[in-house]
Amino acid sequence: MRALLAERGAERYELHSRYLNHQLPRMLRTLGFDKVYERAEGAYFWDAEGHDYLDMLAGFGVMGLGRHHPVVRQALHDVLDASTADLTRFDCPPLPGLLAERLLRHAPHLDRVFFGNSGSEAVETALKFARRATGRPRVLYCAHAFHGLTTGSLSVNGEAGFRDGFGPLLPDTAIELGDLDALERELRRGDVAAFVVEPVQGKGVHTPPPGFLYAAQELLHRHKALLIADEVQTGMGRTGAFFAYQHEDGVEPDLVCLAKSLSGGYVPVGATLGKDWIFKKVYSSMDRVLVHSTSFGGGAQAMAAGLAVLAVMEDEQIVANARLTGELLRSRLAALVGRYELLHEVRGRGLMIGIEFGRPASLKLRSRWAMLQAARKGLFAQMVVVPLLRRHRILTQVSGDHMEVIKLIPPLIIGEREVDRFVTAFTSVMDDAHAGGGLMWEFGRTLMKQAVANR
Repeated sequence: MRALLAERGAERYELHSRYLNHQLPRMLRTLGFDKVYERAEGAYFWDAEGHDYLDMLAGFGVMGLGRHHPVVRQALHDVLDASTADLTRFDCPPLPGLLAERLLRHAPHLDRVFFGNSGSEAVETALKFARRATGRPRVLYCAHAFHGLTTGSLSVNGEAGFRDGFGPLLPDTAIELGDLDALERELRRGDVAAFVVEPVQGKGVHTPPPGFLYAAQELLHRHKALLIADEVQTGMGRTGAFFAYQHEDGVEPDLVCLAKSLSGGYVPVGATLGKDWIFKKVYSSMDRVLVHSTSFGGGAQAMAAGLAVLAVMEDEQIVANARLTGELLRSRLAALVGRYELLHEVRGRGLMIGIEFGRPASLKLRSRWAMLQAARKGLFAQMVVVPLLRRHRILTQVSGDHMEVIKLIPPLIIGEREVDRFVTAFTSVMDDAHAGGGLMWEFGRTLMKQAVANR
């Protein structure tokens, strides 16, 4: 494999253009993101020249422990060397049970776990289980939610851009995050199986109003419907609690979806945690023992990775670090809001932080802002992301399409050094943006032309 990478690795962008999603390399080249990273460790990448890059994206949240954590690597070596009789389909191997036991310690009101391969599959499982358990067809979700891209999870995806061209989808219904009146109105119709919600919404990094999740849970249970917490990105310590729903007292979802960080960044794994009675409704007899299953679910390597991740989280106090480092990063960024008129708000929980930009007050900046907005909403945020990478070697992302929000979801192992580096770089970029000229606004014109051409 090393010989193959040495021989053909330089063709990476050409190969992707020819055989995979041809728009990805095109987009990367437009932004100047077509980098070649040679290796990675922890919260950093390195290029061939030895320059380091700070990762504030964590593979969309997959790399909760950073890249190549030695404990997770060793666990995978150990399970491979053990030559286990894996995926026989007609036995009960120990590792899935052991991982389920460890996960359920963090959600003591839940009883059982189904293991799949991804966040989308965890959500699909929850949707199926809710419909089977309640005997009802409809699931409610929030506008701007992201729960996955397979057909079922796409039906509860609140972004039209992902849904367009893939219908008809399942007959589910969106409400606004925090709108209890809308939730109750839909529940009165009597056909709702569940309400699926991200305890912190990934698109834009929005938290529900205080008390919303508990009030929603009470309404759902009164109408004999279920609460599904999608913790695919927010779980595993991301927000400074093991699960993000735990920030609100009394919230005990009926089903919880996990994935991303549980993998250790190595072996895809998803998990759906749920109450005993729900699982017993689904697997109601021996005839239905395989009514919901997946070929690679519970595989030894995935389970070993998950067990290793949980061990590291406990040993290295990852949840506490996410909470404390997140508070430090958020407070230092929030202190800049009064300094820069283009910077409107910093919000989030733990190491899930949204930086929102908005219309400036001064005439010169306002005219430039208006031109960008006319071309395409979200271009200013992209103008910030690009120099963070190209000038300061920091990888970030725009939080969603047509949003002026940058989302920070770095590995949960970062500390004060990484906070200092990001805040220093961000301050430099904002200084340039408010100077009213320079390379940043030149690049903005390039983005405007591209946005207009794509209309």
